[in-house]
Amino acid sequence: MVENMADSNTLVMDTSFWTATTIFLLSYAVIVSEKIHKTVVAVVGASLMLALKILEQQQAFYVEELGVDWNVVFLLIGMMTIINILKTTGFFEYIAIKSAKLGKGEPVRIMMILFVVTALLSAMLDNVTTVLLIVPVTFLICDALEVNPVPFLIMQVMASNIGGTATLIGDPPNIMIASKAKLDFMDFIYNLTPVVIVITIVLLVLIKIFFGKRIRTREELKQRIMNMNEREAIKDPLLLKKSLFVLAVVLAGFVFHGMLHYEPATIALFGAGILLLLSKTHDPHRYLSEVEWPTIFFFIGLFIIIGGVVKVGLIKWMSMKMLALTEGNLFATSMILMWFSAVASAIVDNIPYVATMNPLVIDMAEQIWPDLKGVALLQHADLMPLWWSLALGACLGGNGSPIGASANVIVLGMAERSGKRITFLQFLAYGIPITILTILISMVYVWLRYYVIGF
Repeated sequence: MVENMADSNTLVMDTSFWTATTIFLLSYAVIVSEKIHKTVVAVVGASLMLALKILEQQQAFYVEELGVDWNVVFLLIGMMTIINILKTTGFFEYIAIKSAKLGKGEPVRIMMILFVVTALLSAMLDNVTTVLLIVPVTFLICDALEVNPVPFLIMQVMASNIGGTATLIGDPPNIMIASKAKLDFMDFIYNLTPVVIVITIVLLVLIKIFFGKRIRTREELKQRIMNMNEREAIKDPLLLKKSLFVLAVVLAGFVFHGMLHYEPATIALFGAGILLLLSKTHDPHRYLSEVEWPTIFFFIGLFIIIGGVVKVGLIKWMSMKMLALTEGNLFATSMILMWFSAVASAIVDNIPYVATMNPLVIDMAEQIWPDLKGVALLQHADLMPLWWSLALGACLGGNGSPIGASANVIVLGMAERSGKRITFLQFLAYGIPITILTILISMVYVWLRYYVIGF
């Protein structure tokens, strides 16, 4: 990695340093202001890094430590393609209607079931896709029951971010952390899924207590739900079978990708290619056009911006300051990192935040263990709690505000278009207490598991 460092403790703040830092800070400020679309900001910021020679094109596209993380980019493209094909079958509408019928038309029971379904789908797919598919059916169910959909929608946002925390593919920050730290699918299952299960159970109890007597409906309206036929939602049974088969193979590939020596992106792209073939489509534009290309280019631009500030030494300076603050105590560092990540992710979208913090954690590790390199450094036993603290803080902190995660923004937009506007303060009334509660649970979990029990 190219560094502008005189020694391990002296930073050379030359013209390149200040130019890169200015581009970085301005890009973040404009992204937070939402005055210009975040993808436009990322692409412009990246092009400035390249045009001003802060980062060479070869470094941006081919140097792993500084450039675009293509594993993240193609993993997202592959999974988005698979889900775009699957959603045309009506599978997700089937799940939502079936869930409502399992709840016997009882609003709170339905809210709890949809909470679990949203969390599970977000863990297996991704939270943005999940809410895009579940929210329209939620409106349908709430209209049939004549109840206010707003509490349902907000709890589904919370569930999507919580469920997405559990797996490597559930939330973009986890994909980014896994790629940088060389972690596999089972690492996330083993280390994060247990605390997500605990958090889900706690929130289900709170939903029952808080909404149990507040959301009621009439018996004849409950019967309307029971009369819905979920099988009518399935539009293409044959394609559904093919899609579920390919998705199962892809998920199995993620579980065993370490043993198979394949990167997750390879598995996702293989699944997408096979499913495109099995769908017998003569025009793949139908599926590929719905890939969230603005999100893909947002990632690409962001990686280049972060690469620029890594190269000039800003990230090294930030890591030295954090280590100085905690005096090298890794337990204190992990706790500060978790809370700071939660607060920052509530203010800034958690994707750019994690893109910044990944190299910072790596740089801290290089300063603590200068003789180690590669996987031995990235997966040092004492460093692992920092990766999990970063993931928990960034993913769960996304619940803290309407702009904390992409799923939040999407659901609020869908609600407004349907005439059920969710205000900023209304979201905060749910988001802040839930974020504090889930981070406290995560804090206890990390402390007990890694610093008390030690496994």
